[in-house]
Amino acid sequence: MQASFGYDPAPLLGRIKAPLVAINFADDLINPPELGLLERGIAAVPGGRAITVAAGSETVGHGTHTIARVWQEHLRGLMQATE
Repeated sequence: MQASFGYDPAPLLGRIKAPLVAINFADDLINPPELGLLERGIAAVPGGRAITVAAGSETVGHGTHTIARVWQEHLRGLMQATE
């Protein structure tokens, strides 16, 4: 965990060449959407796209990243767009 405290990917985000979809969840308390971090970061990625999934009965905050049925449609869309 200590290794991530000083990590800042921002300076290199503009070098990403692959299509990128970044997903966050409205009820994420670790990376709260209100901070705008995802939107600021994705703005530096050429062709990048940010999605915030609304809180609902299937979301569990930050842990929602482990529940594929919540975000799989976005992954499917990315894969179809890059075939």
